[in-house]
Amino acid sequence: MVFGALRNLRKSLGKTSEQVVSRIGAALRREVYLTEEFLEEVEEILIAADVGVEASTTLAESLRKRLKEEGAKAQLADVTRVLREDVAQLVGGSSGSEVELAGPPHVILMVGVNGVGKTTSIAKLAHFHQERGRKVLLAAADTFRAAAVDQLTTWAERVGVDIVKQAMGSDPASVAFDALASAKAKGRDVVIVDTAGRLHNKEGLMRELEKIARVCGRQVEGAPHETILCIDANTGQNGIAQAREFSGVVPIDSIFLSKLDGSAKGGIVVAIAQALEIPVRYVGTGEGVEDFALFDAGEFAEGLFHLQSEELE
Repeated sequence: MVFGALRNLRKSLGKTSEQVVSRIGAALRREVYLTEEFLEEVEEILIAADVGVEASTTLAESLRKRLKEEGAKAQLADVTRVLREDVAQLVGGSSGSEVELAGPPHVILMVGVNGVGKTTSIAKLAHFHQERGRKVLLAAADTFRAAAVDQLTTWAERVGVDIVKQAMGSDPASVAFDALASAKAKGRDVVIVDTAGRLHNKEGLMRELEKIARVCGRQVEGAPHETILCIDANTGQNGIAQAREFSGVVPIDSIFLSKLDGSAKGGIVVAIAQALEIPVRYVGTGEGVEDFALFDAGEFAEGLFHLQSEELE
């Protein structure tokens, strides 16, 4: 699975890479190599891919310095190589590695706003842990929408894991409490708690999230052991605002970047690495439960600046 997942990570950046590389190639044909105009255009191309203003400026300046020191010719391969190496270094601290499990059970709290693909991402995490021989339990703590519970139930059946749920309108913290009690009684290794798609500007809902975290901590020492913020890769810079709001309520341990395969703004990983001290650890690379990868800095950079064979000619 590991090598296939890494290939999926690289492939999922196809839309971003196609735009970035083709536009840099056009700039090389139009502008004088390494002039202010060329470097400004590279910077604009990176910003358009949601790399972020600060990171884009840093990368463009490094590009100027390194290529001049190397005496490199005006070739797309050299430009993308330097950008690839610098981006890998920038996001290296975000490279995901498997989390050492606490518990049992290891308690994961999944948070995020509406529409970011949180439920599907939970299914992928459940499948990921199952493949490693762990017994997984899901907690349907989004009791505000019947569709949310139904969707999570459907995914639980597909993946083949148990789910704990209550009637609509129940206290979400109560669902989490029951799920953890059941997990301890039945010897489950991992519990993934779904939460309502909380709007980060709704203070009441955010307080409810804080309550769920407190209840988990009372049931299992140190829980939640992993709080994951799900961000849609298509949201761009707004994802950074979401991360800041959520981290003001509960400590965010890592980010699950969903829908990367459908985005032309995959550079958001770089912006997150620059703006936040939160690693991108998980990446959604498609719609199926196996379309998932632990984030890898080298593969990400390779995918972001991938050259097609015709571009090398």
